[in-house]
Amino acid sequence: MLMAYASVAAFFLVAIGFVLGSLLFGKLLRPNNMYAGKLETYECGEAPVGPAWFNFNPRFYIIALVYIIFDVEIAFIYPVAAVFKRWVDQGSGLFALIEIFLFVAILMLGFVYVWVKGDLNWIRAIKGDPRGAQNVSSRSRARAPLAGTSEGAPAGQAAVADGGAES
Repeated sequence: MLMAYASVAAFFLVAIGFVLGSLLFGKLLRPNNMYAGKLETYECGEAPVGPAWFNFNPRFYIIALVYIIFDVEIAFIYPVAAVFKRWVDQGSGLFALIEIFLFVAILMLGFVYVWVKGDLNWIRAIKGDPRGAQNVSSRSRARAPLAGTSEGAPAGQAAVADGGAES
């Protein structure tokens, strides 16, 4: 009885040997020169900026969920499209077509609901705010100019920009 599984065991032993051999061969072949730049986090070829843990705007998730819904819709429609000609030949093509249109209509109804609700707007207005969609908070708001400066520049820079000595 156990001899029937001997080929499976041999396959696993060859697979494990291949993995371990590849790792050992790679360790012997590659250079091992660690330096600070090599140990940095890789972010698309750019130097990392800021902490790695920060909150994304929830709108990213809403847009991603809407995308996934329509992506899965295509995954459900593709098999029907693959056999639709055969169904037409069998006489059930109209029924399948109505089912697919009903399926897409239900999804479109949900899409219109999300759109009308305003969840697809990137910049959303706060309900009851008389300013409307322009009510967007920013961390880099313009500051009022300081006394004795030109257009909000620090006092020392204003004096240098005017040709005077820095105070």
